Amino acid sequence: MAKLIVVENEPATLGLLTTLLKGESHEVTPAKSAEKALAILERDSFDLMLSDIRMAGIDGMELLRQSRAEYPAMPVLMLTAYGTVSTAVDALKLGAFDYLTKPFKVDELLNTVRRALEYTRALRENEALKAQLTTNYQIGNIVAESAGMKKVCEMVRRVAPTDATVLITGESGTGKEVVAKGIHACSTRKDKLFLPVNCAALPEPLLESEMFGHVKGAFSGADQHKAGLFEAAEGGTIFLDEIGAMPVSIQSKLLRVLQDKEVRRLGSTQLTPVNARVLAATNDNLKTQIAEGLFREDLFYRLSVISIEIPPLRDRREDILPLALHVIHKETPPGQKPAAPSREVCELLENYDWPGNVRQLENCIKHALTFGSGDRIDREDLPPQLLAGAGRAAASSSPGVSEQDLENAASLKAFLRQKEQEYLEAVLERLDGNKEAAAQELNISLATLYRKLPNQKEK
Repeated sequence: MAKLIVVENEPATLGLLTTLLKGESHEVTPAKSAEKALAILERDSFDLMLSDIRMAGIDGMELLRQSRAEYPAMPVLMLTAYGTVSTAVDALKLGAFDYLTKPFKVDELLNTVRRALEYTRALRENEALKAQLTTNYQIGNIVAESAGMKKVCEMVRRVAPTDATVLITGESGTGKEVVAKGIHACSTRKDKLFLPVNCAALPEPLLESEMFGHVKGAFSGADQHKAGLFEAAEGGTIFLDEIGAMPVSIQSKLLRVLQDKEVRRLGSTQLTPVNARVLAATNDNLKTQIAEGLFREDLFYRLSVISIEIPPLRDRREDILPLALHVIHKETPPGQKPAAPSREVCELLENYDWPGNVRQLENCIKHALTFGSGDRIDREDLPPQLLAGAGRAAASSSPGVSEQDLENAASLKAFLRQKEQEYLEAVLERLDGNKEAAAQELNISLATLYRKLPNQKEK
């Protein structure tokens, strides 16, 4: 049900419109003039205004101007028996949602009202979701409510305008590429290319060719010249993901590119100047790899001019629900209402440890949206492994409940009866069997205590 105000100076038409719209289960407030409508709008809010154009005193066009200025979120539908193209254009220019000419068709009127309300509802939901997701620290798709991610966003802001190389570290799935894209988006290079390359996805020869390019005949199958990513990213950013997996032979060539700002294509003797900023990421411990001879120490220091460490999701639980809402919004088709997670689902998401970090959370929400129905996400829509993990965590953290207790309990009622009797017997033992004192301490009647301990004999 929506709240509507109808402004019409012809009593018969006003009554008809009021009846039709009330028949759609709307709450309708009639107004016989624009002056009366403005007075009503000052003291109450509405989801939609339907107004005639030709009225005595303040006409509909002036009412439209004032209402759009004072109440821009309220859509306005205009009605007139004097419809002309110029009038329609003027009304739409002033911000009217749509325009209908009298005599109108009932179905056309009701459908237009529904469209206006649905459009406004979608806008409001979108704004509400944006308000939930937006913080003073959000950059691009980085959602930051926790102190750890706010620090990451602050570092992104500071380093983005520079050309310094940045090493982004963190567990798999924490969002290292998202941070790299955030740096690029906030830099002076944002209008140029952002080119990612996964150093672990390609064998050594292909990785070298992909990064530095090759000339025709450099190797079998090289039937034409090819520019590498450093040349293609001219003026932009190249992102080297999983840099720890890069072969040592290519590491030395990358070091020369960083030092000299020049590349030499495979099979070529010529050097080509390049201007691409380098961002790198890894979930490996590069210092351990340096000690093992798997990573060049000089390259490490070249890459880590600035280091940004992304904390795992389990250490920034304030980000879990905003991230979940972000994914829901991203996966919801335009014009559809985003699904809302139930309170139980929110608690499960916040209490889970997320070993796969943000990537696992994103997959979890996509699973729930795929298998759920309607505009709500419930417990049964979540992936089984998450529910199993949440159950284990709850069992291990329950006070006074051991695994043996759980195995021996035939049912919940039996388990609770057993624990209750153990507690009552402990109180009685401490009070030397004095049931009156025990009942008083337990805040139950003596008769209730006797019923709960039928085999006890009074001392």
